[in-house]
Amino acid sequence: MKTVVIKGQKRETIGKKESKKLRLQEIVPAVLYGGEATVHFAVPFSELRQLVYTPNVYLVDIDVEGTIYKAMIQDIQWHAVKEQILHIDFLIIQDGKPIKIDVPVAVSGLAKGIKMGGKISINLRRLKVKALAQDLPDSITVDVTDLGIGDSIKVSEIEIANVELLDTKSNVVVAVSITRAAKSAGGAGEDTEEDEGEEGEEAATKE
Repeated sequence: MKTVVIKGQKRETIGKKESKKLRLQEIVPAVLYGGEATVHFAVPFSELRQLVYTPNVYLVDIDVEGTIYKAMIQDIQWHAVKEQILHIDFLIIQDGKPIKIDVPVAVSGLAKGIKMGGKISINLRRLKVKALAQDLPDSITVDVTDLGIGDSIKVSEIEIANVELLDTKSNVVVAVSITRAAKSAGGAGEDTEEDEGEEGEEAATKE
């Protein structure tokens, strides 16, 4: 999994008033948990854009006045109306200790069911996984090439080396279903065949 670097400054004073002052300067109050001591720091909102405005998931190297912490986002609090982060929490990643994180799903291939008039549905756009930081994938690729109409791929069918998937095994990740248009076309065809059959029987009876 790719890593993004952000830079922050230690917060000597914490509290609501101090946090409000920071936000007025487009600086976000932040906390780093999981180490020997909790680290309170502040980071410019511009530094966080690369993390929060993307479907991708990254690990984070947080540079707080020269000290680097390897971490991941744990929680983000957004303003109810404004496009503003009120607070962000990070969790330190420890060597040799597995972490849990949501990884985006990427679909590859053209399902054969699509060629037959089907429609592909991605039911789970992210999967929760557990793994060591060095084994985390940037995304989980699901090949749908062999899926026909009515076929699906469940969590239990996905395997990634050194990665444990935590979602319910029976959950459907991606599926191919028939579209209304294809259903209507199929229905019309069936009715025609039935009508032709009835007309044939009538003709035979008259003869």
